[in-house]
Amino acid sequence: MSSDWHRLSARMLAVHPVQEVVRLLPVLLGVLFLGRGGQGQIWSLVGLCLAVGTGLLRWFTTTYQITPEHVRVRRGLFSRKELSVPRDRIRTVDLTSRPLQRVLGLSRVVIGTGHGGHSGRGGHGGGTVTLDALATADAARLREELLHKRAAYPAHPAQAGALVDVLAELRPPWVRFAPFTLSGIAAIGVVVGSLVNLFNEIAVDRTDFGAVQSWIGRIGSAPVWVVVTGLAVLTVVLVSVLSVVAYVLAFWNFRLERGEGTLRVTRGLLTTRQTTIELRRLRGTEISEPLLLRAAGGARCSAITTGLHGEHSSSVLLPPAPRVVADRVAGDVLADPAAASAELIGHGSRAHLRRHSRAALVAVAVTGLFLLLWWLADWPAWTWQVALALFPAGALLAEDRYRNLGHTLIGGKLVFRQGSLVRRRQVLSTEGVIGWVFHRSFFQRRAGLLSLTATTAAGRQHYTGIDIPAAEAVALADAAEPGLLEPFLIRERSVAEAVQDLRR
Repeated sequence: MSSDWHRLSARMLAVHPVQEVVRLLPVLLGVLFLGRGGQGQIWSLVGLCLAVGTGLLRWFTTTYQITPEHVRVRRGLFSRKELSVPRDRIRTVDLTSRPLQRVLGLSRVVIGTGHGGHSGRGGHGGGTVTLDALATADAARLREELLHKRAAYPAHPAQAGALVDVLAELRPPWVRFAPFTLSGIAAIGVVVGSLVNLFNEIAVDRTDFGAVQSWIGRIGSAPVWVVVTGLAVLTVVLVSVLSVVAYVLAFWNFRLERGEGTLRVTRGLLTTRQTTIELRRLRGTEISEPLLLRAAGGARCSAITTGLHGEHSSSVLLPPAPRVVADRVAGDVLADPAAASAELIGHGSRAHLRRHSRAALVAVAVTGLFLLLWWLADWPAWTWQVALALFPAGALLAEDRYRNLGHTLIGGKLVFRQGSLVRRRQVLSTEGVIGWVFHRSFFQRRAGLLSLTATTAAGRQHYTGIDIPAAEAVALADAAEPGLLEPFLIRERSVAEAVQDLRR
């Protein structure tokens, strides 16, 4: 691509105005219904014209330039802004296509640098540069150019098999895991909130809905156990259905491919998204198992890679799927199946006692508080009686948390596992470790335990194994990065010997 200044695709003139109208739709509806006389229609028409004009102006005032050293974006009419990002800082290039963009053959290009902040619509900020949008073919070529790679995906299907290795594809039976992700709860919140806001905006009188009032009356006259059971069943069904819908919309046509030095993830039903991750920036994988998903035998898999921090959606390597598939994908991505499924070393009896003592302490504190309020403030007795359930529940949780603790070092990969409500297994390449942090609380010191944190430039930038026996933790860090701790170990030994000499 030449270093001249380019405009976005002219086909965006049919998309930008629609996007602006949709964004301002609640305001336009409010003005239309709440305006007095014909003023509401007039002001709605004025707002509609402004929205369309803003969408058209975005195309006319946005240009971009690709040079061997930088990506530059200019935007604005009266206040002209320019963003320049060095190409050597580019970590990811994502392509997304919303339904209208797909119809017009367009893709939105999001260029990530791995730093905080984002560019938003105009491309201003330190984290991402957004080009909304280019022709799909141009966007694909730009992605390959920015990631400094040759075309790893040839156009001819007969040649594709030689260069592309498909690691995972969505299987329809995987949809059964959707209800166990509870994503439907968020969908219910969004739908209910939107309906409430809409009713408030247009001043709907609830008494106008006689059928609704009649149903509310019938529910109010029913026995409590019938109402509670019915609402519970309705909630479970609604959450399950919405979770399945959200799963299908997000992960339909999911495909994980390994190309020439890259991983490519494609997914989405209405809005498609393609994410490319360079293997040279990959530092490990993480398998996460929320409690309900774990009970159903499912798990997620994500990448630990530089430029994708935290739980960023671009790091997804596998949607909720069978645990065995998650283990296989993690092993294939790392080219080390043993590290992804290796048996872990337990943390011993003192870590076991610490888990149970903390759970018992919480149960005693909560129960004691309610008991005190019952005695002094005449609270109902059932509060502290119900709190007694924390003792067996806490013991079960503590036992599960202990059983999930583990670590190992195998084939140059450091493995940590911990958690109960969300169990996580992190496999981190020792080549990506840039430092160690040893943390010991007062109670950990008394128990001879410590928490070992491996710091890295990838993912969440720190991964911790908790409550590891102190000697094992030091030996683990020293074996993972031979020589890195040697000066500190020598100093520790010198101090210990000096203390012994003084005692003599």
